[in-house]
Amino acid sequence: MTFEADEEILQDFLVEAGELLETLSEQLIDLENKPDDSNLLNAIFRGFHTVKGGAGFLQLEPLVDLCHAAENVFDCLRNGKISISTHLMDVVLQTLDLVNEMFAAITARTMPEPAPQVVIDNLNALMAEPALLAAAPTPQVEPVPEPIVPTTPAPEAAAQAFVSNTNKEISDDEFEKLLDSLHGSGKGPTQVPSDIDDSASVQATLTRSAKNNEITDDEFDRLLDDLHGKGKGPTAVSQSLTVIQDESAQTQAQMQALMSDLKTVGGGPKAASKTVTKPAVSPSPAKPAAPVKEAETTVRVDTRRLDEIMNMVGELVLVRNRLVRLGLKSADEAMTKAVANLDVVTADLQMSVMKTRMQPIKKVFGKFPRVVRDLARQLKKEISLELIGEETDLDKNLVEALADPLVHLVRNSVDHGIELPEVRLAKGKPREGKVVLSAQQEGDHIVLAIKDDGGGMDAEFLRNRAVQKNVMDQDAADRLSESDCFNLIFAPGFSTKDQVSDVSGRGVGMDVVKTKISQLNGQIEVKSKKGEGSTIEIKVPLTLAIMPTLMVMLASQTFALPLVSVNEIFHLDLSQTNIVDGQEVVIVRDKALPLFHLKRWLINSKSQSDDNEGHVVVVNVGTQCVGFVVDQLIGQEEVVIKPLGRMLNGTAGMAGATITGDGRIALILDVPTMLSRYAKTA
Repeated sequence: MTFEADEEILQDFLVEAGELLETLSEQLIDLENKPDDSNLLNAIFRGFHTVKGGAGFLQLEPLVDLCHAAENVFDCLRNGKISISTHLMDVVLQTLDLVNEMFAAITARTMPEPAPQVVIDNLNALMAEPALLAAAPTPQVEPVPEPIVPTTPAPEAAAQAFVSNTNKEISDDEFEKLLDSLHGSGKGPTQVPSDIDDSASVQATLTRSAKNNEITDDEFDRLLDDLHGKGKGPTAVSQSLTVIQDESAQTQAQMQALMSDLKTVGGGPKAASKTVTKPAVSPSPAKPAAPVKEAETTVRVDTRRLDEIMNMVGELVLVRNRLVRLGLKSADEAMTKAVANLDVVTADLQMSVMKTRMQPIKKVFGKFPRVVRDLARQLKKEISLELIGEETDLDKNLVEALADPLVHLVRNSVDHGIELPEVRLAKGKPREGKVVLSAQQEGDHIVLAIKDDGGGMDAEFLRNRAVQKNVMDQDAADRLSESDCFNLIFAPGFSTKDQVSDVSGRGVGMDVVKTKISQLNGQIEVKSKKGEGSTIEIKVPLTLAIMPTLMVMLASQTFALPLVSVNEIFHLDLSQTNIVDGQEVVIVRDKALPLFHLKRWLINSKSQSDDNEGHVVVVNVGTQCVGFVVDQLIGQEEVVIKPLGRMLNGTAGMAGATITGDGRIALILDVPTMLSRYAKTA
């Protein structure tokens, strides 16, 4: 069922609520580790409260009801009426999942379904725990006679308690007692002072307290609601808001003197109100000038517009490359300087536009505390997660593309890496395992690492497993190095688990990781030590919009190899090569490097090259290295990837095309798909 709402207001709600829900997911996991953090409790309470308020404005009642129930739970937690427990966190996290489902429905412009009653009942049951009843004050359980004498010392006691809390927050109960004392606790509506001056003075006093950080924002909002409910009307509320804006804060000494006057007067609510009013009407020092409101420093821009700007900058880069090539041939010094300036300005513009598309990796990292918590409980393990470098920025497209591979890797560390608590204790390790997820920038690349202190990998076990799973024969397995054995985990259909579970065992997760990282022009490396843990590193470019490449020549045609894949280049006498298992190889640092002649594949696959010399470009393909033999090296150049036409779209080994500095067309090679297409047939 769809719903009607102003599109601009709805968009504002979706942006704000989306950010709040992402933050809530992180805060709830932090709360389980820091149950006594009052600031965290208040932040979570405000998060649900804000989402509820926005949903209420749009009349999204199912979301309002669910957030209200969660808000009540955290209100009790803030007041110490109930305490954090594993069961409570399970219920709250289940509630957050349901809130996210409702939010997804709203994003799709449909009215969310009401929350199942069992979820609401579970939230309400949390507030009826024995801890709540034990913490409840006796007067709320057993009725007591209402005080009749207006000069009872209750206002004095409440005032004194209020003064003693000038340097800290007071609880809701204490605040409400003070409010009741000033108005006359237990009096009917007819006995509450009806003149606006008394109400405004009470609000003014409490406003000063709020300005001195003696009460929280939520408590102050509750005060306004309370005064409005006692018959003061909107006039008193508006006067209290005026006091908030205009009245300067009272010092602690002034407040104590004010409370002393209140005690000496000894009158009822009327006298108390008059005493509190005196400072408000007495001459006061000159007020400082109101601070000038800061102008907004951010603006919301559609990502499609950013993509258009990035495309235009890409075209500018191509023109720059062309002019730089022409400038090198020109003898005009002024022309050379102008081209050099254009080169610098274009590079700065390119970097600035790239930064507008950047997002912190925290957008991906934020989901992993919940993933690790739920998976650890399912597997009956004790695991802590540490996040490092959450503010590292990279292209928004990469942020989205890295989400799935990182989920697989983290789940793999939790399931395969970290041992059960009893096993860890037997090995002399702490019960709680540790997973570290880190990100850092290295030049024009981002390096992501997933590290655990689990059992590590056994190279011999992986070698034997590969033979059992028919991934390779025994002879090939025997030739694998330790590093090659670790990389077997990325082979399709390979798994170290004998039984399939809903977590792992099918041998597809790590294969997906390798494929996705290769599509991002990235590299992946595995390091492990048996008994101590494993580390998996991923290296991806900062952006996919503009690609640094190595230009090579095959006969008279120019091709571009992604520079991120290039490991090294060397000149080779092709007569020194050998044949191993039908594959041409060359020995580099005592290791056989497979050689492939690109000209045989891409120019004329039937002809054999008669050249005795050539240049070898060593590239990384997933976790292995191969050598491509090329005729000529042109140099490094930044290119903008252009899609191939319909006739060439999907051609194996081709990622796209670009325009070179001399105005020619160059095809950009997709190394992984090219090898899978040509190497097997060769």
